[in-house]
Order: sequence, then C-alpha cells, then structure tokens
Amino acid sequence: MRRVVVTGIGVVSPLGNDAASFFEALAAGRSGVRRLSGRFHERLASPVGAPVDFDAARHFDAARVRMLDRVSQLALVAAAQAVGEARGFLDGLDRARGGVFVGTGMGGAHATDDGYHTLYGEGSDRLKPFTVLLSMANAPAAWIALEHRLEGPNLTYSTACSSSAVAIGEAARRIAHGEADAMIAGGAEAPLNFGTMKAWEALRTLAPADPADPSASCKPFAKDRAGLVLGEGAAMLVLEERERAAARGVHIHAEIAGYGLATDGVHLTRPSVEGQAAAMRLALADARMAPGDIGYVNAHGTGTQANDAVETAAIKRVLGAHAARVPVSSTKSMHGHLLGAAGALEMAAAILALGRGMVPPTRNLRAPDPECDLDYVAEGARAVPLGAVMSNSFAFGGTNAVLIARAA
Repeated sequence: MRRVVVTGIGVVSPLGNDAASFFEALAAGRSGVRRLSGRFHERLASPVGAPVDFDAARHFDAARVRMLDRVSQLALVAAAQAVGEARGFLDGLDRARGGVFVGTGMGGAHATDDGYHTLYGEGSDRLKPFTVLLSMANAPAAWIALEHRLEGPNLTYSTACSSSAVAIGEAARRIAHGEADAMIAGGAEAPLNFGTMKAWEALRTLAPADPADPSASCKPFAKDRAGLVLGEGAAMLVLEERERAAARGVHIHAEIAGYGLATDGVHLTRPSVEGQAAAMRLALADARMAPGDIGYVNAHGTGTQANDAVETAAIKRVLGAHAARVPVSSTKSMHGHLLGAAGALEMAAAILALGRGMVPPTRNLRAPDPECDLDYVAEGARAVPLGAVMSNSFAFGGTNAVLIARAA
C-alpha cells in the first residue's frame, strides 16, 4: 500500500476564492451567508444562501463561458489553483496514470433551471445548443481532465452530501493500490438558482432567515437551529504518491490516512447513529489510529434537528471518553451547505487547520442544545497542536463517508 499525500489545495468558496483567504475567514468567524437578491428570489420563503463572489469573465473568454455551467467554472478554477500549488505536479507524469474524481449532487443545475424556464416559463422551444453538455453531471470532471490532459480514470460521484468526500477517498485508494500515481479530486456545486432552491424549500429543510442577522441563519448544534443554508463553490485537492511528491521537494499539506464508507440502510433522509458511527470506525481502522489520535473533527453539522443530535451521538459512540475532549466544529455555520462539494471543502478546512494548528469555530452557537453536548469551539477559533483530523460527510440516501488526514 502506497502512502497518499496532498500537495495542492484549490478553493472557490463563499468565504474567499483561494485556500488562504478561505481559512482566514473561517478562523475569524466570518459568515458568507447572506440574504439573496436576484431574479425570482423574492418568491423564496427562505431567501438566504452562501454565494461565491465570482466573475466568470475574469477566468474564461466569452466562447468558453457559453460552454460551461457555473458548476464547471467553479471546478476548473479550483482545480487550476490546486495544480498551480502542487508545483511540477504534471512534469514527467504518465498522463494515463493521472486522473480526476469529482463529486457533485446537482450537476449543471443552472443550465437545467434555465432550460426549464425557457420551455415552460417562456413557452419557447429554442434551448441553448449546449444544454446537455452544460447540465451533465460529469462535465466538471471532464473539463478538468481536458484542461490538464489527464487520461487516466475519470469518475463523477453523486451520493448527495457525501459526494466529494467519496471522490477524495476513492481517488486516494486508486493511488494507494498502485492504479494511479496522481489525481485531482474534490467537488463542485452551484445550486443557488430558483428551481433548485424551491425544491429544497419543498423538502422543509432550509433554515429561515434569522430576523436579526441573516448571516446567522445557520446554527449547527444550537437548540434554536432550524435547518440548513445552501451554499455554492468548489474545492479540489491534488493527491500524489508520497515518494513522488518528496522527490520533487514540493510542500506536503498532509497525508490521507483513512477513509471509511458505510450506508445507513434505514431511511432515505433520516440519519442513523449506527451508519455514521460505522463510517467513522472504518476510517479509524483504515488509518490504524485509536480514537485518541484524532485532534479535531470537522463535523457534518448541517444545522438540522435530526442530523446534529445523531452526529453528536455517533461521535460519542466511536470516540468514547475522548469525545468530551476533542474539538468539534461545523464550518457550515459560515460557508453554508455545499451539498456535493461540502465534503471536499470541509476536508480542505480540516487539512488547513492541521497545518496551521488552528481549529475553526462553530458560529452562531449561542443557545446550547442539551442533546448536543460536545466541545463545539463556540467561543471562536482555537490554537491546538494537531497530529490528525477527521472530516465527516453524511448524506441523503444514507451514504456516509469519513476522511482522516494526518501531519505529513
């Protein structure tokens, strides 16, 4: 089994469009959640989200923009950042042994929404000629492979909110087992269009806008939590076989030490303690770590009533007495829920925390819930020496994925 390391991190997020800006905002406890404005948003019952400050024209010419849904734009920019940081990543690489694994829940949701609006809202039969290419779920992964001429495995995972955690874990396994030497892995999501948001509203999972402060609408682990807040963005990691990276002398952020994958198998949307705990146990076993080796848990922490209490119980079941001592935080309180991209963005946050020895806080936790009684770092970022971090990603459909990174 070969060791797998992270040599590049690319981020396009509601908190900044590079890894350093993103983590600086997290550590400062800044929120990217805000009241939305735009076409149709006045018809939303929950008009809050976490959008990215992103101008496609700064990155792509007009002809290229017409070929790219917003989800692919975000993915390409994040991947380019990660490749740029992993200096020499492509040099001497057998392109057939380099690949791309991307997770997304909604795919090209903007193109899909625009197409339906044209057909049903405007009564027109004239769709954009590239509608299929814009909206297909594997477009981000395909475009990244084309951009960097990677000819190895190219897969798109869609397991709802765990999609990009699965993409990272599966990519790491390809390298560990010798099937690939280097991979770009992560996730992208762009769900802040009218149709997608109304569909989530219909599911009754979205938080209402906080009447005093819309930026505080997402309240993970709080007694007054009322739902999740949708966000958009992308996060990509460059993964490499450790010896290859070391020979090049590139900075290594962390080693991907463990990956656990388990399914609730009980209900399509209701989480289970057993399923979440199983994924955490498998990740620890894969990493050959004990519970006490984990220095920080980046929780799934959606801000829904069901998830946060279940996740708290699952962490306690797996970590035992150590659960009371380990810092746990939900960065969704600041960047929102990126659905299929959530796992990658939160793994990036955990790896950056590991490298900086700084645990980001859980924002908006002013009313503690007795059922959620762990150390959620509610007072603000905390300096903590870290040797290993865990990132939890749990999903509708029941696919639970957990990643562990350790200091290289």
